[in-house]
Amino acid sequence: MLKGVHLTVMIGPAVAVPVSQPIVDALTDAQITCASDGRSGFQLTFRISTRSSLHTLFLLSGGAAIPLVRVILVATVNGTPEVLIDGVVTNHQVSPGSDAGHAALTLTGEDLSCVMNYIDFSGLPYPAMPAEAQVLLILSKYAVLGIIPKVIPSPLIDLPLPIDRIPVQSGKDLDYVKKLAEDVGYVFYVEPGSAPGISFAYWGPQLKIGTPQPALNVDMDAHTNVESMNFIFDADSKKLPIVFIQNPIAKVPIPIPVPDITPLSPPLGLVPPIPKGVDLITGTAKYSPIRGALLGMALSAKSAQAVTASGSLDVARYGRILQPRKLVGVRGAGTAFDGLYYVSSVTHSIKPGEYKQNFTLVRNGLISTVDKVPA
Repeated sequence: MLKGVHLTVMIGPAVAVPVSQPIVDALTDAQITCASDGRSGFQLTFRISTRSSLHTLFLLSGGAAIPLVRVILVATVNGTPEVLIDGVVTNHQVSPGSDAGHAALTLTGEDLSCVMNYIDFSGLPYPAMPAEAQVLLILSKYAVLGIIPKVIPSPLIDLPLPIDRIPVQSGKDLDYVKKLAEDVGYVFYVEPGSAPGISFAYWGPQLKIGTPQPALNVDMDAHTNVESMNFIFDADSKKLPIVFIQNPIAKVPIPIPVPDITPLSPPLGLVPPIPKGVDLITGTAKYSPIRGALLGMALSAKSAQAVTASGSLDVARYGRILQPRKLVGVRGAGTAFDGLYYVSSVTHSIKPGEYKQNFTLVRNGLISTVDKVPA
């Protein structure tokens, strides 16, 4: 690996343990993708001999995959460890190599939320339990994998009375938890913690606040720390969501326009685009006004990301790992595009002697809301 960069590979059934150095040396390519609105995934490619112990590790004598093969990758940059992925293998493939006696073993997998998609629990009742309690109960089944729930109560807790209705699960755990999140304008994802073997299942609002990461510098001579960065301003993407709330007495639907600014999603750009149309949100009349507004604000926040920046960087030059689902500063791109951004997705590309990242940043408009960003 690069100077100042060390990669730790942990593999095992259910419980991942550090592999031997020959297996680490056999790793020729690692791709890890982390997105703010979806599952994280990985793909590892090993160059192995036909007598390698990796065949025993990943394959049974009959050729069937070992259930729940867990993979943890930890990158240590300048003495700071960062867990890149904690997931399970969903597919493996062995391809003949270019020379006799060697082959390429490719492992493909997803984060631990994949385990929540194994068993269908349709019909399981949750009497007198709001969505927050249902999520906590569902996630408790996965504590054995080191998954710790991080559940943020919604502004309006809907406590169903058993004499009125009893919530019943529909589908598998992952789909049902995501549906409960969408119903209140929240997001759900599983991300690795600071220590190997510990993950956090986050159910709550998409936070765009916190301490920004060190700035990405563009066209700043010796201070430049990105290889490339492109900016797109899509003024036609923004629409004004309108939710319909039904008056319980008159039974008349009342249209309510919803803004895209919330305390948990403050504006990162001073000049947002003007909405070019309206987005009529159907199915909200059966909800309370507050719950309908939460749904509208979540949809409005998604369409408000008019500025998108994409690029790549060398981790050795940046000096640390760019983390998704957090803020980062941009400098040197000009007045219109400098400032703070939300890191929407990051793809790690690790090869012998090389560690690069591709990233996507978003924000709501042009011109920064802050004068300076952390260097």
